Amino acid sequence: MDTYTVHLAMAALVGASLVAVSAYYMHRKTLSQLLEFAKTVEREREDISEGESLQHSMKRRGQLSRRKGNGYYRRGSASLPDVTVISGVIDGEEKRNGPIHVDGIPAGLPRLHTLHEGKSGGRGTPVKRSASLIRPTTPKSPSASAFESIEGSDDEDDIIDNSKLDDTYLHTNGNAGPNLPDRSNANGEAIQIAASSMIRTHSISGDLHGVQPDPIAADILRKEPEHENFARLKISPSEVPSPDEVEVYVVLQECLEMRKRYVFKEAVAPWEKEVISDPSTPKPNPNPFFYASEGKSDKFNLHLMLNVDKEFLAQKSAPHRDFYNVRKVDTHVHHSACMNQKHLLRFIKSKLRKEPDEVVIFRDGTYLTLKEVFESLDLTGYDLNVDLLDVHADKSTFHRFDKFNLKYNPCGQSRLREIFLKQDNLIQGRFLGEVTKQVFSDLAASKYQMAEYRISIYGRKQSEWDQMASWIVNNELYSENVVWLIQIPRLYNVYKEMGIVTSFQNILDNIFIPLFEVTVDPDSHPQLHVFLKQIVGLDLVDDESKPERRPTKHMPTPDQWTNVFNPAFSYYAYYCYANLYTLNKLRESKGMTTIKFRPHSGEAGDIDHLATTFLTAHNIAHGINLRKSPVLQYLYYLAQIGLAMSPLSNNSLFLDYHRNPFPMFFLRGLNVSLSTDDPLQIHLTKEPLVEEYSVAASVWKLSSCDLCEIARNSVYQSGFSHALKSHWIGTEYYKRGPAGNNIHRTNVPHIRLEFRDRIWREEMQLVYLGKAIIPEEVDK
Repeated sequence: MDTYTVHLAMAALVGASLVAVSAYYMHRKTLSQLLEFAKTVEREREDISEGESLQHSMKRRGQLSRRKGNGYYRRGSASLPDVTVISGVIDGEEKRNGPIHVDGIPAGLPRLHTLHEGKSGGRGTPVKRSASLIRPTTPKSPSASAFESIEGSDDEDDIIDNSKLDDTYLHTNGNAGPNLPDRSNANGEAIQIAASSMIRTHSISGDLHGVQPDPIAADILRKEPEHENFARLKISPSEVPSPDEVEVYVVLQECLEMRKRYVFKEAVAPWEKEVISDPSTPKPNPNPFFYASEGKSDKFNLHLMLNVDKEFLAQKSAPHRDFYNVRKVDTHVHHSACMNQKHLLRFIKSKLRKEPDEVVIFRDGTYLTLKEVFESLDLTGYDLNVDLLDVHADKSTFHRFDKFNLKYNPCGQSRLREIFLKQDNLIQGRFLGEVTKQVFSDLAASKYQMAEYRISIYGRKQSEWDQMASWIVNNELYSENVVWLIQIPRLYNVYKEMGIVTSFQNILDNIFIPLFEVTVDPDSHPQLHVFLKQIVGLDLVDDESKPERRPTKHMPTPDQWTNVFNPAFSYYAYYCYANLYTLNKLRESKGMTTIKFRPHSGEAGDIDHLATTFLTAHNIAHGINLRKSPVLQYLYYLAQIGLAMSPLSNNSLFLDYHRNPFPMFFLRGLNVSLSTDDPLQIHLTKEPLVEEYSVAASVWKLSSCDLCEIARNSVYQSGFSHALKSHWIGTEYYKRGPAGNNIHRTNVPHIRLEFRDRIWREEMQLVYLGKAIIPEEVDK
């Protein structure tokens, strides 16, 4: 035998040995998989018999579907229930293990159309693939199917003729009843289908695209609002945090605890001082100015996929309420721009026609009447129009705060601003008072819209407070729909250059000394005393985009700050916060109303503005720069600090509308509301707040439930009284989650608030490593 033959024989022997060894191991692996499969099926049967959820068992069965022999492969979707059980997909499994009971799908989901018995879902494939025939979509209304055909997609092998669809469905209340038709397997054995295993829809037609009258539409008004049994997400972290994560959580805890120590909170909450037994409309104050001397993230989208139908049905079943008649508060609007441009134009024309001889201004050593002022400008009432008024923001104001402020001058003339938009002028603000009353009248007519107007105290002299209070009281500027905030412009450098003040301490004295005096002795400033009952907040305003020095521990104190440079934002914020904290403690001890710190922050400029207000402020205006700092954004979410956001205003000044982070903040659960900021410069209609809501709803596709939740947030953020909030959003509004909601007042389903509250609690427990102590009431 030659060498070639020997080598050939040896190669054959080695090859045969390898094949034998491979066959042995493959056989052993196959047996192991079969044993594992048998044990898994047995465990599933035991779990199902003990009441385990269908979703868990379907998930494990889906994981094993690719391991089955004979080329078995079943397509499915991770976002949809495994409905192939209903269509008889696992007949073979039933033969081996007995009838399979499917009863874990919760009632209330839309129905899924299935195939007739014995019909195949694909070409030349023995497997019925119903799960691949449908795709979830956002329903346009509860009467339309929650699923739609994928006709025209690339998965042509999965498409079947609509005429072969089964029209079997459950009653829309989720109960199948005794006459539910059974299905049979290949051997004719009947498979009883549990009622809860069917998926229901609001459409009765067998056609996927058919829209028929809703069987429950007639029952909606007879039912209580639906707010139970919604699909809850499993979001609790299963893994143990690493040492680095624990260190981060400890830092976040310290930040939250530091905020709790800094921010002023009333010792006795409003709902503890005043128990509301009758939630009807509080009686208006018949004489508000009377004074008598006194001796004393993606989770939200998943939630919508699971519960949007139920939220919509809950809103439909809440009688009377809709977006238009839930209370909405404009939480950030400047008083000098509270009217729209057409309103101001009509008012100017009216005064020029009715009071042309009224002496209105002193300029260049001469007193001028209203007619003479317009003659000096070479204008008549007929010439005036909205374009000539030129108060509306345009492209020229983008990133130009100085040009935006010039829009407060009608026709570009500062004298017209002084006459019509100032309260400290020759006519003592009479024109501004009259136009303000007209705006109050519009708010009262709308009934469901409220506003918090910001009016300026500059800190140039202490008499500003008495002058402001006198203007309010003498013009009787009072409305049940309005409260006031005081805004302090950060203009120290301007006053220093003009010689009005010598140090920063002068501004603090001019602002806070009158407030301490009237708190200690109301008789010293009686008009200011009654005006302070309507003041709910203190604001800081100016262009945040200006460059500034960041403060350090070596910064001079206010009485030592005598240079011409303007202090940084955080310097202003700290000293205003510190004085206001002390003032609030004094006022609370005397049973008087307190004032919250609610500054502009995060519209532009440095991120440390937002860090400062996190420690000192109750709510802030704008906050769009939180998009640049995920850590601060998370802290604002955990602390639920209110953000009064104005997307249309930001669009004119600092940030294009489509880049505004409002929709992202809302989805993530931050406490956001919509506000107008400057209707005179921004808005076009008589109802600027509704205009703000309508644009946001159109651009960001907000639902009615979303709009009502934002409106509810605005009431929470506002400074209106406990009695009014109880009437507007429910007597227990101060409780967390659905316990504090009244859908008959807010039109917000309990489902939405339970989701928000549950996600927030999970995040708090995560940060506090499972040891968070969460009170049942919101912060005071």
